[in-house]
Amino acid sequence: MTKRLYSVIAIAAAVSALAGGCGRSASSDDANAGATAAAGKTAKDLVPESVSKTGELRMATSEGYPPMEMYKKGTQELTGVDPDLAAAIAGKLGLKLTMTNAAFDGLIPGLQAGRWDVVLSSMSDTEARRAAVDFVDYFNAGGAIMVKKGNPEGIKTLEDLCGRTVVLAKGSSNLAIGQRQDDKCDKKMQIMQSEDAPTGLLSIDSGRAVATIVDSPVAAMYAKETGKYDVLPEQYDAGPWGIAIDRRNTELRDAVAKAMQELLADGGYKAVLDKYGVGTNAVSEAMVNTKPWK
Repeated sequence: MTKRLYSVIAIAAAVSALAGGCGRSASSDDANAGATAAAGKTAKDLVPESVSKTGELRMATSEGYPPMEMYKKGTQELTGVDPDLAAAIAGKLGLKLTMTNAAFDGLIPGLQAGRWDVVLSSMSDTEARRAAVDFVDYFNAGGAIMVKKGNPEGIKTLEDLCGRTVVLAKGSSNLAIGQRQDDKCDKKMQIMQSEDAPTGLLSIDSGRAVATIVDSPVAAMYAKETGKYDVLPEQYDAGPWGIAIDRRNTELRDAVAKAMQELLADGGYKAVLDKYGVGTNAVSEAMVNTKPWK
C-alpha cells in the first residue's frame, strides 16, 4: 500500500502479458507530447471515444485502508480519499463513476484485462509497475513505524526492529521496507505477514508483534481514532502514489491528468484531501510517472 507493493509474481504476469504484443511503455516525452496536445482543451474533450460512449469511468480499489479507501460505517458504500477523488475526476470527464472493490494484487491484472479503466488504491508509482501501467500521481507518502501506546519496547528506528517480531501487510511496499532492513540485521526479525493493516494491528494488541509499518496518513488515522498506538515521526521510502491506467491507453491517461490539473486549479483536489486531514500529502501540480505533466 507504499501501500502495497505489487507482488513479484503479479508484476511478472502483467509484464509477460504486455510483452505478447500489447504496445510500449509511455516515456516522459510521450507524456509531455500528450500535455502539449491537450493545451486549450478540457479534460472532457480528451476522453477517448471508447470510454465516452460507455458514459462511465470504471474505477477499482482495494478497501481496508482508511482514510484512503474504506466503507462508510455500517454499509458497503466505498468512501475515502480515493473514491472521492475518483468521483471528482469522473465529474471533470463528464462520466458516471462506477467503483469495484477487489484484492490489491489483482488490481493491475484486472486493469490490463480491461475490467476497469483506472485504479485508485494508494498505489506507489514505481518503475517496476510502470512496465505495465502509467501513473497520474496524486499523493505523496511513506511508511511509518507503529507501536503500542507508550512505546514500551523503546523503538526509535528501523534498526531497533532487528531481533523482534514485526507484522507487515502482504504484498505491501512496507513489507519490502521491513525485509530490506532485515537483510541488514545481525539478529534477524521475525516477520509475520497480515492481510492488511487492521489485521496487523491486532497482532500488536495481542502482544504477538511489537511493531508494524503503515503508510503515514493511514497510521496517523488509526492512532488518532483508537488511542492505542504511537506513530514514530520518520517516514521511509516516501514517494508518490498514482492513479494507474493501462499504459496502452495514453488518451485516457492524458484526460485524467488534465482532470487533475483542473481540480488543482479550482480547489476541488484540495477539498478532497482536506476533508480527510491529509492535505500535507498533496501534490502541487499534475504529474505523470513522477514527472510534471506539461
